[in-house]
Amino acid sequence: MDNLNLLLEGFATALQWQYLLFAFIGVLIGTAVGVLPGIGPAMTVALLLPLTYSLDPTAALITFAGIYYGGMYGGSTTSILLNTPGESASIITAIEGNKMAKAGRAATALATAAIGSFVAGTIATVGLTLLAPVLASFAVTLGPADYVALIVVAFVTVGALLGSSVSRGLASLGLGLFLGLIGTDLLSGQARYTFGLLPLADGVDVVLVAVGLFAVGETLYIAARLRHGPVDVIPMAQSWRHSMGRKDWKRSWAPWLRGTAIGFPIGTIPAGGADVATFLSYAAERKLSRHKKEFGQGAIEGVAGPESANNAAAAGVLVPLLTLGLPTTATAAIILSAFQSYGIQPGPRLFQSQPELVWALIASLYIGNVILIILNLPLVGMWARVLRIPRPYLYAGIMTFAVLGAFAVNFQPVDVLILLVIGVLGFFMRRYGYPVAPLVVGMILGPMGEEQLRKALQLSEGSLVSLVMHPFAATAYAVLVVLIVGGLWLKRRQRRYEDALDISEIEAERVDA
Repeated sequence: MDNLNLLLEGFATALQWQYLLFAFIGVLIGTAVGVLPGIGPAMTVALLLPLTYSLDPTAALITFAGIYYGGMYGGSTTSILLNTPGESASIITAIEGNKMAKAGRAATALATAAIGSFVAGTIATVGLTLLAPVLASFAVTLGPADYVALIVVAFVTVGALLGSSVSRGLASLGLGLFLGLIGTDLLSGQARYTFGLLPLADGVDVVLVAVGLFAVGETLYIAARLRHGPVDVIPMAQSWRHSMGRKDWKRSWAPWLRGTAIGFPIGTIPAGGADVATFLSYAAERKLSRHKKEFGQGAIEGVAGPESANNAAAAGVLVPLLTLGLPTTATAAIILSAFQSYGIQPGPRLFQSQPELVWALIASLYIGNVILIILNLPLVGMWARVLRIPRPYLYAGIMTFAVLGAFAVNFQPVDVLILLVIGVLGFFMRRYGYPVAPLVVGMILGPMGEEQLRKALQLSEGSLVSLVMHPFAATAYAVLVVLIVGGLWLKRRQRRYEDALDISEIEAERVDA
């Protein structure tokens, strides 16, 4: 009952006109950016981090939450109309959605994606509302050794399951840990890994790393592979008002619910995030559907299920972020850095120390879902026109905002140089297939893990055995083994499934020719 009262108070805050405006701006920007290929919510949040320092924490975090939800939906528009996913989690949507668009049913595909996002987002937010306070109450009882175990779980699973290979993911994680340790050791007061450079004495600002990797690095990578000529966007032959017939509703409602049931639990654990959830949802729909012959040709279930799983997983990611302070995706890591920039540390005590902020943020997720569907059903045509923005203008604007934002962090020219160095690093990581998400997670959680490890060793008088003797810590390490084995099996199955789909598409094209 107390949580219900707190949620109602959160709605009272989130429904104030200024916070409604920030939620609207966040959803609008998130959707617009999610539509554009290669630009996702992680880049957008990173880009806007320096520009929101003048806002109060509630306004800034509500804006970021809107960007997060909007970006997760926006990728479906690109997948359906352009067959180029704006987000990796929208790859599965492109399989069936683009086929529907080519058959003249683009509006139907976009409508089922929008409604599925709303249904899944709302149900998953209810799950967040119910689960987060319970998990936070339990997490308060955890000791330093337990937190070390949780951070190790986050390190290994994020490093192993994000990216194309385990070795590259762990290498990226190691680089992030190194960047996180640069600066002055708080215990001894000694400078470490600064190479004698005074600007590095306070460490590398996580905002510079986030903007450098996701904005500068991604822009350089896309510019190096810039496609020339106009973008071929499939026009919509239907009006959105007539997009969903009775048969479409009948075939979509069950995939919406199944996608939510698959996506939310996977989002709450570090097991691959929305990418794995969308793959599992698509595989489930293909197995359960009565219209199996339509899969690969434009089955509406193949759009409804994965898009629901995508948005449900996005809400699930917020559970460990808010209750344990553990980010399991790149965007969650950047949102965590946004909390930290205001001197707020997400974790079990956040619900006690900042209840107004947390419940206003959760209430804004419900509101953001409503704004999302209002924006995306009537304005689909506008999002399609956004796809036609010339790429050189678009990425030149991103680079300009990135440099201005980096300079605005401390108003020091050396920050711009650090930004460019990290941007070049991000380019080469993308070029050679090293995921950037483990680097950001390692940089943010590295100092936290070091602090908790020192506390645990002080309490145990230096005994390493105590790190695994606590019941929760031992359970966490056992779960880690299960997550790694299960996650790698899912990733391998996903790659085989995608390869099979690619082969079937090539054979279909040969037959058509």
